[in-house]
Amino acid sequence: MAQKIYKADVTIIGSGLAGITAAIELLDKNKEVLLLDRDSEEEFGGLARWSFGGICMIGTPEQKKMGIKDSPELALQDWTSFAEFEEDALWPKQWAKYYTENSLELIYNWLKRQNVTFLGMVNWPERGLFVPGNSVPRWHVTWGIGYGLIEALSYHLKQHPNRKKLTQKFHHRVIDLDVMDGKVSGCHGEIEPKGEEFIAQSDAVVVATGGICGSLNLVRKHWYKPWGEPPKKMLTGSHKFADGDLHEKIEKIGGNITHLDKQFNYAAGIHHPNPRMPNHGLSLIPPKSALWVNPEGKRIGPIPLITAYDTRYLVEQITKQPGQYSWQILNRKIMNRELAVSGSEYMTDFRDKKKLRVITSLLFGNKRLTKRLLNESKDIVTARSVEELAEKMNELNGDVSVDAKLLKEEIRQFDANVGRGKKYMNDDQLRRIAHLRQYIGDRLRTCNFQKIDDRSAYPLIAIREFILARKSLGGIQTDLDCRVLTPDGKPIPGLYAAGEAAGFGGGGIHGLRSLEGTFLGGCILTGRVAGRAISDSKI
Repeated sequence: MAQKIYKADVTIIGSGLAGITAAIELLDKNKEVLLLDRDSEEEFGGLARWSFGGICMIGTPEQKKMGIKDSPELALQDWTSFAEFEEDALWPKQWAKYYTENSLELIYNWLKRQNVTFLGMVNWPERGLFVPGNSVPRWHVTWGIGYGLIEALSYHLKQHPNRKKLTQKFHHRVIDLDVMDGKVSGCHGEIEPKGEEFIAQSDAVVVATGGICGSLNLVRKHWYKPWGEPPKKMLTGSHKFADGDLHEKIEKIGGNITHLDKQFNYAAGIHHPNPRMPNHGLSLIPPKSALWVNPEGKRIGPIPLITAYDTRYLVEQITKQPGQYSWQILNRKIMNRELAVSGSEYMTDFRDKKKLRVITSLLFGNKRLTKRLLNESKDIVTARSVEELAEKMNELNGDVSVDAKLLKEEIRQFDANVGRGKKYMNDDQLRRIAHLRQYIGDRLRTCNFQKIDDRSAYPLIAIREFILARKSLGGIQTDLDCRVLTPDGKPIPGLYAAGEAAGFGGGGIHGLRSLEGTFLGGCILTGRVAGRAISDSKI
């Protein structure tokens, strides 16, 4: 069978957000670009297309309009606190500094030039629990969320003055990189599903293939050892082709792969009602007023779990529970007001830019989302009493793990605390809800101290949640030009990496934790840097 041969100045492997951004940057510099992707054209944009579209940026007009005083110095201080970098994490530290100093120009202003807009309300996740996180709100939600972000960039690519210099090929699986005289000269692979072979020849290659969280085997292999054994049951919200295949190939030609045990997994994953791959999950944005209990019905503690502070801590605590999964106990009123899904499939009002519906859902609750999840998710049960709820939880799980008396007592104690009124509430979750509601962005989406066992808010609801693998915080080590490095710090000629494949910069820009929103931001930043560095190298 004859091989297909492609030639270009630059080959980009992966047409997710990082690959798209690098392609735009290279086209701006009049380069011929070959953009390869294993997936179909309908999935152009990769995982970013399905995301909530939140981006961490510093010093934006949206922040200033809300009176939020931010600076690169404060952001780097927060980033470094959350990261807890190892002393020898040279490149991750440099990339963190570069991100915080350049997010306004290289991410925000660039996106605005591509006609990407943001909601006026800046959100405030990852505030920090035991160490400081985001001191101020920085999470900017794209209008149209991840879907809208990719659509805007796709349109820009199609309308680019140098569009003829771009060749896009889908269903092309890269099997390995090609090296000639010590320099990466391209790659080769097969066209799926027929298996026809192809060769791509170029002066530079950008690897933008995502991380490892599409492979639960690799997630478990690189599980953070101090946490012990990984959960036997996990879900993935990553891309199905984020399987670390090219990480292995790069390591074989001398590239340095670092920090794969650093992962940003989510605590509230449910089975995807329409899965696109094995163990496919949806990541819920957990209701803050729900009780987080273990498989026995015992409230997880001693510090009650609540989102918005430290996602890594949530995951760590759940992995210490029997069965290493959890339940959230709430009612319909809480679900309407507080529950969201981290993705464009279910946050359709945001995705489709239905401004009136978005405002209505913020003011009166997202009843349409609640109804859809109750109808579609096999991980959600409802009941008219705590006893019935416990029975249905056990029935769903196929065992008798949940102790109805224990669950009822946990709910009673929480509700009694709520009933004492704001002056006398003595519960850490309620104190944090009071703290969250001081900021308007959270007050709109957080109930005003709602009891669980409240008949006016029935039915009672239990959501079974699993750890959901999402993003790799480690990856291919790069310098500040996105050049892939060997373990002794030397660049491999002709080879670059961007996005999650590069640990969003330097093989681990986030350290131990992420400030959230630095994933999409990291893809844009590194994609632009890679494109500029290649152009400046006179290729």
